[in-house]
Amino acid sequence: MSVPANAIPTTETALEAPVERGEEFRDKLTTQGARKALTRDELAYFTKLSFLQSTWSLAQTAGLLALTTALGLYAFSIIGPKPLVGAPLLVIAVVLMGCWQHWLAIISHESTHYRLFESRAANDWVGRIAGMSIGVSTFAYRIVHRLHHNHLYEEIDPDMALMAGYPRGKGYLWKKLLKDIAGFTAWRNYLYFFGAPAANAATGQKQDPLADTTAHLRKLALSDRWVVVAFHVAMPLVMFVRGYGVEYLVLWVLPAITVQAFILRLRAVAEHGAPSDTRTALGAARTNVEIPALVRMALFPHCVNYHLEHHLYPAVPHYRLAELHVLLKERGIFEGAEVRTFRDTMHRVFGARGSAPDAAKMAAQAA
Repeated sequence: MSVPANAIPTTETALEAPVERGEEFRDKLTTQGARKALTRDELAYFTKLSFLQSTWSLAQTAGLLALTTALGLYAFSIIGPKPLVGAPLLVIAVVLMGCWQHWLAIISHESTHYRLFESRAANDWVGRIAGMSIGVSTFAYRIVHRLHHNHLYEEIDPDMALMAGYPRGKGYLWKKLLKDIAGFTAWRNYLYFFGAPAANAATGQKQDPLADTTAHLRKLALSDRWVVVAFHVAMPLVMFVRGYGVEYLVLWVLPAITVQAFILRLRAVAEHGAPSDTRTALGAARTNVEIPALVRMALFPHCVNYHLEHHLYPAVPHYRLAELHVLLKERGIFEGAEVRTFRDTMHRVFGARGSAPDAAKMAAQAA
C-alpha cells in the first residue's frame, strides 16, 4: 500500500491504517491486551487488501440493486391491470431496496477506513459514489466516524444519541423504530452523515465533528456535502424529465427515508446498545453471532456483525473479520466480552430499564 507523504509515522498503528494526520483511528479505551493479540506478521495479513474481494462485494451490491430495480419497474408496469399482484411486488421491492441501500452505506463505511482498494483515489471515488447515491457525504462521515472510534461512549461520541441509554423498555425502542419506518427521523440521519450529529441527550453537548480534523480534510468534507446536495437536487429533475419521476421517488427515495432509517437504528443498537462495560471496547462494542439468514441480509451485510473486531482492528477489511473473530476467540480475547447471539442481543436491548447494568456506571456509583 502506498503511504501518503503526510502519513502518520510507521508504527504498528500505521501498519493498520496508514492515513493522513487528522484521520487516525485511535483506541483510547482499555482492551485488556486485545489489540496486542496479533503479531506484526498476522496484523499485516489481516489488514492486506484484496482487489478481487472488494470488487466482489461491490458486484453483489450492484447486482441486487439492479435486480430489485427491475422488480420494481415490473411492479409499476402491472399495477394498473393487476393491482393484487403489482402492489405486493412493489412493497417487496421497496423493502428490498432499503436493504441494498444499507449495503451501499456499508461500502461507504469501508471507504472511510480506506479498506476497499490500495489506490486511495479509487477507494475515495467508489466510496463517494456509494455514499452520494444514498445521501451520504463520505468525506464528512469519515471525520464523524473517526470520533466514534476514538471516543467510544464518551460525551463527544457522535453516535451517543442513537445507541446510548439502552435498555429503556420494549415500548421505547419500538416507538423509535416506528418513527423511522414512517420516515420521520431520516433528516437526523442525513445531518449526521453531513457532519452535524444530534447533541448528546444526557449532557446537551452539541457535536461539531468537523472541527476535530485538519483544515484540508474539513475543506474536503464541506465541499463534498455540496456535491451530494447537487446530486440529489438533479436526480429527481432528470428522472421526471425522462418519465421515471414517480418510480424514482417510490423505488429510491421512499426506501432510503423509511426502511434504511429503520435498519440503521436497529443495527446501531445491536452493535452498541445496552453494553456491559463502557470503560472498555470489549464491553462497549458488540459482535453478534447466530443470526437468522434474513436478519443477516438486512442488518449485517458484508460481515459487519463482527463489530467488536472492527473496533479492535479498524483497518481489517470486512472480508477478513470472520477469520479474525475465530483467531481472537481461540486466544481467549473474548472472555467476558460483548459477543452475543442476535437473540440474546435483542432480549438485552428491548429489556426493561435497568435490566442490563453497565459495569462503568456501577463502579461510579460504588465509588
